[in-house]
Amino acid sequence: MVVTGLGAITPVGNGVPEFWENLVNGVSGAGPITHFDASLFKTQFACEVKDFDINQYLDRKEARKMDLYTHYAIAVAKEAVEDSGLDVEKEDLNRIGVIFGAGIGGIHTFEEEVSNYYTHLEMGPKFNPFFIPKMISDIAAGQISIMYGFHGPNYATCSACATSTNAIADAFNLIRLGKVNVIVSGGSEAAIFPAGVGGFNAMHALSTRNDDPTRASRPFSASRDGFIMGEGGGCLILEELEHAKARGAKIYAEVAGVGMSADAHHLTASHPEGSVPNL
Repeated sequence: MVVTGLGAITPVGNGVPEFWENLVNGVSGAGPITHFDASLFKTQFACEVKDFDINQYLDRKEARKMDLYTHYAIAVAKEAVEDSGLDVEKEDLNRIGVIFGAGIGGIHTFEEEVSNYYTHLEMGPKFNPFFIPKMISDIAAGQISIMYGFHGPNYATCSACATSTNAIADAFNLIRLGKVNVIVSGGSEAAIFPAGVGGFNAMHALSTRNDDPTRASRPFSASRDGFIMGEGGGCLILEELEHAKARGAKIYAEVAGVGMSADAHHLTASHPEGSVPNL
């Protein structure tokens, strides 16, 4: 299996070229939270996406039917499909699938709808008809398939921080088994909202270095005090090698194999001895 297309919407750049340039130059995506008033929270900073406009990718009316996490998914999928050079009109759409992950999904939509319900309780139950379709974690994969008419396998993976990696692993196996020619794969998240930040604060999982956010991410340091909440999306076009060669696609990389395991140790902490299963 090979990679033939890339897409990225990230806290350090929108689009793969800007994202890569800022990574190479060590630009930090961390800064004060702007999505909501975080002044009463233990953590008041995060890695937010900047200057993102969904109307560059979707009609305004359609965009209103989707959560922010799906907006990011649509944007990166469009960039990746365009980058891959896939001519959708000439492809067998039954053999193109979408496996796109989300660890949480539409948490902002959930917050808004539940808050609206309790704020106007005297009026009886009233919910947006798009509440559930905006919130569920597999809707991003569904919206991508609808956008292009891809009829192949379509679902989400959900495995916390390993979600998008597992999506790629599933894509690898389906392509290896000859089930599909192409899979749009990756993941997106948009959880920098009160429930997301407050929930992780309650677990003591987030860094609280509010005075130094750009240097708070220190995963291998003895002084690490937690991770930084981020958001955005990433997408790969994964393709069977001979299919890619037949259409003259540019090839970024080859995926030679995948592995999945669990250390079965703790909800959030790694095994103290780095123990992994003997596969």
